[in-house]
Amino acid sequence: MQLHDLKPNEGSKKNRKRVGRGMSSGHGKTSGRGTKGQNSRSGGGVRLYHEGGNLPFYRKLPFLRGEGFTPRNRVRYAEVNLDSLQDFKAGGEVTPETLKEAGLLKGKGLPVKIMGRGEIKVALKIKAHKVTEGARQKIEEAGGSIETIEIS
Repeated sequence: MQLHDLKPNEGSKKNRKRVGRGMSSGHGKTSGRGTKGQNSRSGGGVRLYHEGGNLPFYRKLPFLRGEGFTPRNRVRYAEVNLDSLQDFKAGGEVTPETLKEAGLLKGKGLPVKIMGRGEIKVALKIKAHKVTEGARQKIEEAGGSIETIEIS
């Protein structure tokens, strides 16, 4: 393959619509804008969030004083599912440090929460900040133990 052989993928390049270039082009005279009305004029159209005279949605909402819908003191967790703990040896200890070494933690310095997706067949000693009820049952059925760590 040479540089002159390179071509863009089929359909990735599209010719722009040339409007106002005569009636035979199919986009002449009104240039695809229709006749009269707000959207046919230059600079026409309505602002964002305009709802045609209805009370706009953002004005129906209560005043949230910049907080948005998320609580200020919400705790975010790095979530780890049971199916990703299969690689640990039986009787092994699973801590936030060992999870980080295994490359299972995505968040930086976030507390760890063990989720219940998947099955676990080996007995593990798990130390995490939070464990879902389904995950707790599966771990204990497999003969493992859970210790919760305080969030610092």
